[in-house]
Amino acid sequence: MMGAMTAPNEQPERAEPTDLIPPTPQTPPTPQTPQTPPTPQVRPAKPDLATPLSGAQYRIRAGAYEAAVTELGAGLRRLSFRGKPLVTGYAADDLPPAGAGQLLAPWPNRIDGGRYEFGGASLQLELSEATRGNAIHGLTRWANWDLSDASAPGSAPAPSTHDPSTHDPSTHDPSTPGLCTADQVTLTHVLHGRPGYPFCLELSVSYRLDAASGLTVAVTAWNAGSRPAPYGTGSHPYLTTGAPVVDDCELELAAAYWLATDDRGIPSGPARDVTGSAFDFRAARRIGSTQLDHALTGLSRDESGLAWARLASGGVRLGLWAGPGYDWLQVFTGDALAAGQRRRALAVEPMTCPANAFVSGDGLLTLAPGDSVTHTWGIRVLQS
Repeated sequence: MMGAMTAPNEQPERAEPTDLIPPTPQTPPTPQTPQTPPTPQVRPAKPDLATPLSGAQYRIRAGAYEAAVTELGAGLRRLSFRGKPLVTGYAADDLPPAGAGQLLAPWPNRIDGGRYEFGGASLQLELSEATRGNAIHGLTRWANWDLSDASAPGSAPAPSTHDPSTHDPSTHDPSTPGLCTADQVTLTHVLHGRPGYPFCLELSVSYRLDAASGLTVAVTAWNAGSRPAPYGTGSHPYLTTGAPVVDDCELELAAAYWLATDDRGIPSGPARDVTGSAFDFRAARRIGSTQLDHALTGLSRDESGLAWARLASGGVRLGLWAGPGYDWLQVFTGDALAAGQRRRALAVEPMTCPANAFVSGDGLLTLAPGDSVTHTWGIRVLQS
């Protein structure tokens, strides 16, 4: 509402002095003493509630075999028979040393400079092996994997827990609760597109133990995207017979060819005949001082279509088998590792393709939209 208005010739009434009431003097406010902010309350650490670096732990067991699989990367953290390790293991609150037990997808090994061409496009991956300028071992080994919904209630292991009353910081391993009755676990991961790999894969891996046949691992990839996707896979177990070093172990691996590489781990030419080379293990022989970090192919297979690598010492004999589609076995004596890990175990890595397959196309799979593929490998004790 507008205020009252005066006529143009009228002057507003002047206030008389008696109408002016002087303001009452105001007492300035008393300054407030600043309040001391509350001291942050630091609660004591509760190590029993801490999440291990490798995430949830899934333990499986069958007969004398036991294994632990991690949420981080769906890796094989431990595998034992009668309480003795068959692979290099590590604590749940550690990261996998030198890739121990990791699952590798959608490619194993290295891609030169992380650059490749596919579907008419030039693509650049992040250089995850910065010291050599390569992209290495895929995109899923540091990702969280989920327990599969397909795991039947009561048969799939829940993430491990433990009794805090028994905690001993010097010895505690969050992966060792009470008795585990499950014999298998399946983990899944959706690999969405990203720079350098603009494709979408749904991945799953099942680890199953059998009292007679040991460990079987099944790796499945399904192209859930709208375009063809390049794909390869591998796994990175380090076998151990319990020997302090691999030098005195005997290795038998029926492979006809070996692949030479340059100082960055990139193939430097076609596969070569192993005859007369240091890499001929078609007949079992002592490893000795042989330094191995090579992919072997031309694998002989048994009547079931399995290719075998056998490692033996001290009355213990292990076998790693690779099913159809795993046409390469990368063998690594660990000479480049830290002193505490060097030549302590033998990595035998089943791979569907060799290093730099995204560039060379050697063994590379192309999954059309809706296509899926499964590869299997395993480890068993042949003599103990």
